[in-house]
Amino acid sequence: MREDNRNIEDNGFVASASRMEWGRLINDKRLGMEEYHDPRNHTRSDFQRDYDRLIFSSPFRRLQNKTQVFPLPGSIFVHNRLTHSLEVSSVGRSMAREAANMLRERIVDKDERKKLYDIGDIVATACLCHDLGNPPFGHSGEKTISTFFTEGEGQHVRQYLTERQWSDIANFEGNANSFRLLTHQFEGRRAGGFAMTYSALASVVKYPYSSFHAGSKGKFGFFESEESIYRRIAVELGIPEKSPGIFARHPLVYLMEAADDICYQIMDIEDAHRLRILSTEEVKGLLKQFFEPSEQARMERTMSRLHDPNEQIGYLRSNVIGAMVSDCARVFADNEERILHGEFEGSLTEHQSELLSEAYGACSRTAWSKIYNATEVVDIEIAGNRILTYLLSTLLEAVLYPERNISRLLLEKVPAQYAMRSPDMYTRLQGMLDHVSGMTDVYALNLYRQLRGLSLPAV
Repeated sequence: MREDNRNIEDNGFVASASRMEWGRLINDKRLGMEEYHDPRNHTRSDFQRDYDRLIFSSPFRRLQNKTQVFPLPGSIFVHNRLTHSLEVSSVGRSMAREAANMLRERIVDKDERKKLYDIGDIVATACLCHDLGNPPFGHSGEKTISTFFTEGEGQHVRQYLTERQWSDIANFEGNANSFRLLTHQFEGRRAGGFAMTYSALASVVKYPYSSFHAGSKGKFGFFESEESIYRRIAVELGIPEKSPGIFARHPLVYLMEAADDICYQIMDIEDAHRLRILSTEEVKGLLKQFFEPSEQARMERTMSRLHDPNEQIGYLRSNVIGAMVSDCARVFADNEERILHGEFEGSLTEHQSELLSEAYGACSRTAWSKIYNATEVVDIEIAGNRILTYLLSTLLEAVLYPERNISRLLLEKVPAQYAMRSPDMYTRLQGMLDHVSGMTDVYALNLYRQLRGLSLPAV
């Protein structure tokens, strides 16, 4: 164990008494299965079991039919939520292992050093499930659900809810919904949801507070219904409550977040090139900015042997990701004390070297100006808004008036695991959102057509 540095100055930072410890932060106790906790060594660690459990789960498989940014592929492949999550997981594992190698050099205690070998699997799992709670039709699906309640037909349900419950519904958040999907005991399912390890669950929560503390950005990590679960996990892992209801991040969240930031930004650029939204020369220019002139010259020589423009961009993309992974791992290790004290501000990508930060910023500006406003993206956002709004309106009627004949028919179509028949209104509304957010793009479209009488079963 390192010296007790509660009052030791480290690179200008004065540590406080709330320092988190790796020995507690890396914990393989499982939610809902605490009494069965088995500390013995097995062929697979519990963190590897988490990863495998996610890979074989239905919610994870459904990500293959959920839009990432661009409409799902026709003749040209683009990323969906599934491929994005797999890539983020790969990047996150590499980054975590690189960071762990740096951290282990400073630690004397053998048990603490041994635990750091697990962070690659923990981060890989957190990356796999970071998008599980997102609804169909990309990020606009979250906005559609929220505005249905704040601007649309759902406004009047506020009278049935407490302020905190209304805040959850009116600020629907995919991150909080991921934590709910992983931990909530749905009807007929086991306690603890996926029964994942405490460390993996904490590493998913980018915003460790409820919607009540979300502020103007509307970002938060758990609904009121799961707040007690997160609090239990935080206490077990030694994650401090910085102020009432607002916790420090689990340190591994920073690695998961950085892997996601890197993948969505760089892979969206590559997808835009394949769709000819961005030219080959424009993308080359963006990606070469991540390197010094001498390194750029070496890359040009390598690309001269590649005649397929997509291969050239793929080569540059892999180099960019490699450079960002190494630098983010360095930032994490360099700022370990600030992170363990819950004092680190911003993301790892925001603290990278000046060269990488400027290049990443250029990619971000291009994405916002040319990709996220592209016709293909806007078209699916509009269509998705119409589809989800209609489904929400129809299902809300069934929630509010279950005694009606049409409501009875609709509720028969809803899987039994979603508590849309609960006597509690908040629970019924959450059940409705569980159902809608779990839909794939294709399922939502087909249900929309069926409910509107635009398609009928074959007779």
